[in-house]
Amino acid sequence: MSKEKFEEALERLEEIVRRMEAGEMTLEESLKAFEEGIKISRLCTKKLDEADRRVELLLREEGEPVARPFAGEERES
Repeated sequence: MSKEKFEEALERLEEIVRRMEAGEMTLEESLKAFEEGIKISRLCTKKLDEADRRVELLLREEGEPVARPFAGEERES
């Protein structure tokens, strides 16, 4: 999934949540939307996990992963 598709999936998930919270759907529509939301959530989580693993691989030094904070973040004590 490309970045654009990830962003689109996340936007769709946010839309589903807004509609469900607003009570705009019947029970059947809510169940279908919930099912779709779960699928999207799992897909987004998988993509984020893959990105995290890629970052760890890029930061490896001497074969060992090195955790570094992103710019602007401080390390936890």
